[in-house]
Amino acid sequence: MSWFVHLLVNTVVLIVVAGFFDNFYLSGVMAAIIASVLLSIFNAVVRPLLIILTLPVTFLTLGLFLFVINAITLSLTAWVMGDAFVISGFGMAILAAVIISILNALIQKIIVEPMVKR
Repeated sequence: MSWFVHLLVNTVVLIVVAGFFDNFYLSGVMAAIIASVLLSIFNAVVRPLLIILTLPVTFLTLGLFLFVINAITLSLTAWVMGDAFVISGFGMAILAAVIISILNALIQKIIVEPMVKR
């Protein structure tokens, strides 16, 4: 259930970010769902490897390099999906990664956690 809620929240956040930026394109809701599933898989498989490989840089930047790692997984998701999900540049990927992280944290804290505690 927790994975499904996280997937739903991630899908909504991707749609919101796509609505605000022209350089971040999703072809529809189904593309957002597929992107969310792929992003979850990449975050489970690729992200830990990247974190281990870049641990010294992450340590020196006090964790800010994690946004670059999130942008890499987001760009990888867009690359795998092709024309259904397009991010036009790495700068946009970093900006989207920061916004997605903030929105995910806010939604989890404000909406999801109070519902689970009931």
